[in-house]
Amino acid sequence: MSADTLVRTLSQLEGELHLPGVRKSASRINALLHADFEEVGRSGRHWNRAAMVDMLLSESVPVEVVADNYVATELQAGVALLTYRAAHRQADGSLVRHTLRSSIWIRVGDGWQMRYHQGTAAAQTW
Repeated sequence: MSADTLVRTLSQLEGELHLPGVRKSASRINALLHADFEEVGRSGRHWNRAAMVDMLLSESVPVEVVADNYVATELQAGVALLTYRAAHRQADGSLVRHTLRSSIWIRVGDGWQMRYHQGTAAAQTW
């Protein structure tokens, strides 16, 4: 898979997890997250797949995530690192919660699943 195809594929899958409709679909979340999924969130909290699914399904206010600067690196065949930056858009258009994000994706069958995700508060806003 070319580098362009890899970044396009993984950023599209990652972006699905930012969409309110996907965040309310247990079946789609479970399809995107590996059974052994783990996350260390921006807050420092550790999440497993079940806790993440529950949290996303229980969100009462949809969050608009703005993400860019995606870079994908193939670590080995069928394993890739995706890095990018993201922020939440407020009702007034301003961006808050600027975060540097990284995810490890693994090839499962004909698709990809997120195995690990980490968010780190950004030192600079954009």
